[in-house]
Order: sequence, then structure tokens, then C-alpha cells
Amino acid sequence: MSEREPEVHGHCDSRFTAVRTAFEENFRDRGELGAAIAVTVDGVRVVDLWGGWADPERTRPWERDTVVNVWSTTKGPVALCAHILADRGLLDLDAPVADYWPEFAAAGKERVLVRHLLSHRAGLSGPREPHSFADLCDWELTTRRLAAMAPWWEPGTVSGYHALTYGHLVGEVVRRVSGLLPGAFLEREVTGPLGIDFTIGLPAKDAGRAARLVHAPAAPRSEQAAVFSQLAPAALAALTNPAVGAREACTPEWRAAEIPAANGHGTARAVADLYGVLAGRGDLDGRRVLSAEAAERVREGQGACRDLVLGAGFERETEAGLGLWLSGANGSYGPNPRAFGHDGFGGSCGLVDPEAGVSLGYVMNRMGARIADDPRKTALVEAVYSAL
Repeated sequence: MSEREPEVHGHCDSRFTAVRTAFEENFRDRGELGAAIAVTVDGVRVVDLWGGWADPERTRPWERDTVVNVWSTTKGPVALCAHILADRGLLDLDAPVADYWPEFAAAGKERVLVRHLLSHRAGLSGPREPHSFADLCDWELTTRRLAAMAPWWEPGTVSGYHALTYGHLVGEVVRRVSGLLPGAFLEREVTGPLGIDFTIGLPAKDAGRAARLVHAPAAPRSEQAAVFSQLAPAALAALTNPAVGAREACTPEWRAAEIPAANGHGTARAVADLYGVLAGRGDLDGRRVLSAEAAERVREGQGACRDLVLGAGFERETEAGLGLWLSGANGSYGPNPRAFGHDGFGGSCGLVDPEAGVSLGYVMNRMGARIADDPRKTALVEAVYSAL
């Protein structure tokens, strides 16, 4: 395997040289394999860089149009689908989910609101019964089980990260209202008209330009067992029922399925543009996607707390908005506490700061061990803000 220094390609405004430096340092000092970053400020692309390798054997260079699975960074575009429907008066975020999905009222969930789905407060962080990878790829089976199950906690009282169930929950509401699964809705309403290179799942025609994910080294089994033994049932269900990683995400089954919490594929530019809709207060390149009021609603905080699933991973309490996470005191999305965004398992990120006019997309294929705030992402975000 060649370990030669990877080449970095693309464009970086001179004002943002620190971002290029941090991107290069990620390869040299932080174990990057292949990656890309795009940054837009006030509608102008100021950073568009890519480099490294699209495969662990280092035989395929990361190209300008390389796409990669971005895990939970997909959740931002899925939330955007729901907010588009709400902006059109077709979806009431304060209505019970059962108004749109009657079967969902089972097991005491008749008062769960749409906003609870968007903010990880529905109490459905993971299935109660064993749910395999094949089950997850079956939309009807997964949504049927979620509709029938009892919540792990009282909905609306606290957040508990819905790692894999989020996309099926929000996505089924999108489907019930629009008649389309979120991937098709996103393509019809946003990515198609705006030419954004992002899909939920991966069409077979794009498989040749997809980067292969590489999972972080596994901890010793004894250490894993010790960690899992300390997790509450709601957290265990969210993270291990089913457990998925790089191996599953590179399979044809994963790529063919609709798993809107985790199987979005795109370039860094695509992520920056999708999150850029919110940075532009609903506008992207002069195209109005959301009203300014609807774009602002996405970051409406739902209450800071120690998240039941992610709590141990953050120094302070976190706060979910209506589909994305606030930067808050943790500074996960830069120094503006009202900036917001979403990380993907292993490192990727979409960031929105309307006050600074900034959107950022970062994608990579060598996964780190963290669900959020990977050191490579943090270095890039700090470099962007140092240049503003």
C-alpha cells in the first residue's frame, strides 16, 4: 500500500488559507484517507477542496465528483423535506403524528407531535424487538414496527438520539403527506431543480464514483462489553438494534434501500448547498426553497438536556432544534451558539450559520470513532471561523 502524500485539489480563496492548511493537516496528522470540504459565505463558494483516496487500497484518487455515504448528515436534508411541507401549509408541526399516520397512535402515542419526531423527543430511539440489517432495509416493516411500539420514555420530555429511526419516522410523515418517500421528495423539490449532487441511497449508475468507507478500529471486546453494559435500554436500542457500520454501508442492499437517517450519499459541495438553503434563510442561488420564517424555525430550540443516547459524549448539555442540533455552549458548529448543523457517524458534517452567512459541508471515508465532533471536522470549523 502506498503511503505517499495525497494531493489536494480544488479552490480556496486566499482569505481561507487556514482551511486548506487544516485540510492538509487532517491527512498528515489525523489519519485522513480521502475527503472533501466546501464552504460558502454569503452565497459565494470560498472553499472547494478534495484529496486523498476513495478506497483503502489507495488505488482510486478522490475526484471532484466522488460521492460518499454521509451517515446522519443525511438528517438535515430529511428535516428540510418536512419543513417544506410545513411551509406550504400541508404539515402542522404541532399536530399529532397520528393525524397523518393513524396507525402511529398505538401503544399510547396518540399525543406524540410531529415536532417530537424532528427533535428526537418521540421516545422511539430504537425498536424494542430485535431488528436486523435486512429489516432496516425494509421500509414497510420498519415503519410498521415503529408505529406499533411503546415509547422508551415519555415523549416530549427529553431528547434521545434517534440514530436510525429518525429517517423512517420523519420520512413516513413526509410520505403520508406528499405521497413520496423522502428521497424522491427531496429530488423533486430540491436536489433536482437546483442540480445538487445528493441522493438518499445510491443509484446503481453512481456506484463507480462512490468512495468506500473504512470503519474506525474496533475497541477490544471486553471494553465494548463494558460500555454497552452501562447503556440504558433506549440508548442500546438506538445504537445496536441493528448495529451498522462501514461494512453494511458499502453493500448493494444498503445503497438500494431508503434509510433516510443514515444513507445519504453526496459530495461536500452538495452538503454545503443543502445546508446552505438554511444559511441563506431559505434561499439558495436566488432560488427560494423555504420562506425566511420557515428556515428560522429549523433552529427553534426544544430544550437543552443531557441526551439519553448521546449524553456521555458531550461536556455540556445539548439542544436539538426541529431537525438539526444547535451549536450551543459546546461550540459544535462554531462560536455562534445559534449556529446549527448535523454530524454524521465517523466524521462528516453539515454546518449552518445564518448570522455569518456560512454553510459548510465536510465528507470523508475513513471513519473516526465518534458519532459527532470528530477532531478533523473540529479543526476545519475552527479554521473557517478564524478567517471570517
